[in-house]
Amino acid sequence: MVYEIDGTRFSTLEEFYAEFTRVVIPGFDPPLSNLDAFDDVLSGGCGTPDDGFTLRWRNHQISRQRLGYSETVRQLELLLARCHPTNRPQVAQDLKQAQSDQGPTVFDWLTELIHEHGPGGRDATDRVELLLD
Repeated sequence: MVYEIDGTRFSTLEEFYAEFTRVVIPGFDPPLSNLDAFDDVLSGGCGTPDDGFTLRWRNHQISRQRLGYSETVRQLELLLARCHPTNRPQVAQDLKQAQSDQGPTVFDWLTELIHEHGPGGRDATDRVELLLD
């Protein structure tokens, strides 16, 4: 099964989750709202095919820009406000790095997580393939 998302349809992580849900797991409840839930969905079940799937990400270069450092800073600020106190120093460090346009971006978080569920990844048996167009 091949699912196709279009990078022109979203500009934030929340909008990515909405687009992914609309295309891959329509009607999924509760809606995706964090990377842990996204990771769970990539593991199978939750409406995704048990034998894996391909995610074709059209216009991924637009997503790479939109989910770049400014969106990463916004997400890390949100996370810093609600994370456990023991995690705050690491999140603050990640935020400072993102504010300097360094380190992984939201786009990187998503693509790396998807790759972990595909060939050569820690959860390769999930058989999720990412195609960036």
